[in-house]
Amino acid sequence: MDVKLPKLGEGADSGVVVGIFVNVGDTVAQDQSILELENEKAVASIPSTGAGVVEKVHVKVGDRVSVGQRLITLSGGGAAPVAAPAPKPAAKKAAAKPAPTPAPEAEETEEAEEISEENPTHVAAPVASPSLRRMARELGIDLHKVHGTEAGGRITIQDVRNYLAKLVRASAKPAPAPTGAPAKAAAVQVDFSQWGPILKKPVTPLRKVIARRMSESWNQVARVTQFDDIDFTKLGELRKKYAPAYEAKGVKLTLTPFVLKAVAATLKAHPIFNSSLDEVANEIILKEYIHLGIAVDTDQGLMVPVLRDVDKKSLLDLAKELEQLAAKARDRKITADEMKGGTFTISNQGAIGGAHFTPIINLPEVAILGLGRGALKPVVRDGQIVARLLTPIALSYDHRVIDGGSAARFTVDLVKAFENFDEALVKI
Repeated sequence: MDVKLPKLGEGADSGVVVGIFVNVGDTVAQDQSILELENEKAVASIPSTGAGVVEKVHVKVGDRVSVGQRLITLSGGGAAPVAAPAPKPAAKKAAAKPAPTPAPEAEETEEAEEISEENPTHVAAPVASPSLRRMARELGIDLHKVHGTEAGGRITIQDVRNYLAKLVRASAKPAPAPTGAPAKAAAVQVDFSQWGPILKKPVTPLRKVIARRMSESWNQVARVTQFDDIDFTKLGELRKKYAPAYEAKGVKLTLTPFVLKAVAATLKAHPIFNSSLDEVANEIILKEYIHLGIAVDTDQGLMVPVLRDVDKKSLLDLAKELEQLAAKARDRKITADEMKGGTFTISNQGAIGGAHFTPIINLPEVAILGLGRGALKPVVRDGQIVARLLTPIALSYDHRVIDGGSAARFTVDLVKAFENFDEALVKI
């Protein structure tokens, strides 16, 4: 029997093999993990759908595999296979001659032939649902020109709407002057080894996702960053005072839960920072829920798990959830759903070091807060020079949605929320 890649979840139909746990000749039990697959920012173990001896391994580390593709072939064993609905030789027959195939595959073939004028050579069919392909054909849309934002480059209806909106905006712009800037030149590969020894390291799927999303944010957003310093002295004292009580509950109390509560309170007073810009409908979406993303530094790259309904949870609950999500992110066990739905992001570099920086907005959000490392500094309080723990902050916001005055008021209220933190919120 062939063990094939099962459905990975909504919007996910492919992934990259990052680890293989079996070899030819190994005995495999049903539901035993046979390989690890990376999809977007999550890594998942793929179980065997049957039992037997591994006769052949069809994939290797680094291969991108799709749902229904063969992973391994088993012989012997007793468990009945959980077979995929399509017959095993279907793909080969379709390639050899125009034999009858299910309707979705026929539509995919038609789409693959509809190559744009800009890409005259053969290009693989875009990843999209049959209904979306049908709609694109009826409207005359070349899906090769549409950028898919879901896992594996899958195209959604929202991607098509965004593409149409860009066409409308482009048609409304006046023709560029002959002296206009030329199009971006194609990337040039440089042989750096001619100047000395080098080490090549492949770009991981996670790094590709990070690069794409950061580039999109940089190119689309009219970003402004506002800087300030916050007196964390009181928060530091509260943390030290209540840390033993939290440890008795099995939770380490850091300053981040305090940050979450202060930010949530400020977002309630300034809902425009908890919004998104819908460029297709020309609307600003104000969200009545507060889901905060926390940037986590991992060995593989940046991940942003989301804590939901922060304004409704206690400091103890936030400390527990934060600890769990951060651990899952570092172990690459976090799911794609646990990194979706954020309304505002916090990037805290205090544990590493550094002061002010300009964080890049995590689209489709409109603002992000960056925190640097706190340090004792001399400040004037009531006419006296005293040492206070000052933490640098940087608020980056989308100037298409938020004005400078609004950002200044948000920052003032955020400073107050930190410096006047209610001790009752810390008590267990």
